[in-house]
Amino acid sequence: MNIRTTAAAITALLAVTLLGCSSSDSDSKADAAKSSTPTAVSSKDIADAEQDAGIPPKPDAATQAALIGVLKAIDPSLVTDQDKAIDNARNQCSTITGDGNANQTARVRFSTSQHEVTDAEATAINAALKASLCP
Repeated sequence: MNIRTTAAAITALLAVTLLGCSSSDSDSKADAAKSSTPTAVSSKDIADAEQDAGIPPKPDAATQAALIGVLKAIDPSLVTDQDKAIDNARNQCSTITGDGNANQTARVRFSTSQHEVTDAEATAINAALKASLCP
């Protein structure tokens, strides 16, 4: 009889303990979910971060058209996606104005599965960006 009473008491204690753990566990999961939810970043904050990284603002339509024309003259496959070409150009400015290897980065950044950028093309890309987009 004593064994049954002890077993029942242990079972009841375990049930209460498990209920207590599961509620605090779900509370901590909810807290974790709240803390990992991304907060909105303003476009000004993004622009400031890009400027700090040496990335110029998106160019106006005339500058974009001129840049696309120069890149097409270097190789038409550099601008199969014009938006990506402009983004690549803006990001390349951070390497040109920074301490990175601009030619190596241009080869990697502008190469695609259809076209691998050569050293001469990388040099031409960087010269065009210095003349038109990069501060």
